Amino acid sequence: MWKNLVKSFIFVLIFNTLFFASPQDWFFTLEARGISAEPINKEYHINLDKPTILKGYTVSSFNNNIKLSLVPGILSEATAVEVIELNEDLDMPWQVDKISRIYQFEFKNKMAYDNHVPFYIQFSYDIPDNKYKQVFFYDKNFSTWRPLPTKDFPKEQFVRSLIHLPFARIAVFSYPEIMTTGRASWYSYKAGNFAASPDFPKGSRLRVKNIENGKFVDVEINDFGPDRGIHPDRVVDLEKTAFNKIASLGDGMAEVEVEPLYIAASDNRTLGINELGAGSGVEINLKSGVIMREDSEEIVWEKNSTSTMPLASLTKMVAVKVFLDTKPTLSTVVSYSLRDEEYNYQHVNKWESASLNIDNGETLTIEDLVYVSLVGSANNTVETLVRASGLARADFINKMNFSVIEWGANNTYFIEPTGLAPENVSSSLDYAIITKEVLKNPIIEKASKTDKYEFYTINTNKFHRIRNTNKIINTNKFNITGSKTGYLDEAGYCLMTRVKAGNGINFIVVTLGADSRDQSFTETSRLIEYGQRKISI
Repeated sequence: MWKNLVKSFIFVLIFNTLFFASPQDWFFTLEARGISAEPINKEYHINLDKPTILKGYTVSSFNNNIKLSLVPGILSEATAVEVIELNEDLDMPWQVDKISRIYQFEFKNKMAYDNHVPFYIQFSYDIPDNKYKQVFFYDKNFSTWRPLPTKDFPKEQFVRSLIHLPFARIAVFSYPEIMTTGRASWYSYKAGNFAASPDFPKGSRLRVKNIENGKFVDVEINDFGPDRGIHPDRVVDLEKTAFNKIASLGDGMAEVEVEPLYIAASDNRTLGINELGAGSGVEINLKSGVIMREDSEEIVWEKNSTSTMPLASLTKMVAVKVFLDTKPTLSTVVSYSLRDEEYNYQHVNKWESASLNIDNGETLTIEDLVYVSLVGSANNTVETLVRASGLARADFINKMNFSVIEWGANNTYFIEPTGLAPENVSSSLDYAIITKEVLKNPIIEKASKTDKYEFYTINTNKFHRIRNTNKIINTNKFNITGSKTGYLDEAGYCLMTRVKAGNGINFIVVTLGADSRDQSFTETSRLIEYGQRKISI
């Protein structure tokens, strides 16, 4: 009898717990018993009558985490207001970090708000940091998140934004690379209220406030800097005229807060986000491209990555690898022959070929030839390397083709070693595979990321300075561990860049078919940023 009473009591207890508890209680009850449960949304409702909206009312929900400031004149009719804390899986923008809960609000009476007068929302965030923050709303028409004008109150850990929507899904996002608090120094260049920033484009306007004394100055960005690789705590540098308005020049440094007043667009994007908003994937205006993890060959992103296209000067990496496989001595002296460059003119006019300006019979080392071929992308010196290899030219080219097939690049083919021939073809995926193999050679790796190379010809003592054609390696924004540019009319602008992510993993970005050199650099930079975000997760 007692056993039956105990069983009945336990049954009633479980029944009451599961079916008469609140939804939140039910969810946590299931979790406590080890039963899997999906996170549930939480709801808040309030009815605003006519007298209330005439006086104005602040809808405050979820422990004041989200507030809607409905001052007089915002609403014209009585309405119910619904606020939901969304605990659902939603696609997030890749460029920024979500640092708050996601909330959805709605005015249930569609006639109560006509969108003409914006209202303020106040939004608490969970994760304090010194980065630039904005409220974003989700635009279901484009499946993107779009930023709103936002003011951050970091000490109070909330933001305020203006919005003019009767319904929206909103969250606070932080830009991981853009600092708003830190140290500022000064420089003397163009006198006035100017500043240098590594985060905000030229033409942007910032309010820079000295945290210690409260003084502020409004400045225009007219230069890039400081280098965060050297000064990780520097948020901005001020021209001395501007710095002197908030601190003594003798102080040298000041702890400051930065508030953007106007952010200039760059490459038709504002802080990397276009007018349609930020999506979960990266959109690139190129014919072909790929991001590949070097260790696993996992494809992180691709666009037409198996389509074959002319390879242009990216060819040279394979030619130099084949040459170095012959085990030459870098200090060996080679005499230049004008016959070497005659091969170039089978494919282009003499004035169209990038070449080292060197005369017949001048001497230089194997090392000089390698660096000039990779850093400066000179075509004539590649042919000199072919001759110096001791292989017949046809055999050298065959070895290039055999090598790439052995590496797994089956859609790649060469008819000459420089890339001047449009018949040299590959795909962006093939070339990522090629890059992985070619950069195993430390000489190629070092040369490909060298900014400039200087040398003297040996017998004539002529000085040469060769500069890298990939300007991305000079930005100090990425940890570049290999690069090569290429261009042909038939190929467009091509670029390979290998980058080490923050977690130490190398990944390779190959882009083919850009319409301009600037577009090639801009779109490749965006892919590098995307790759770093995805690979570092």
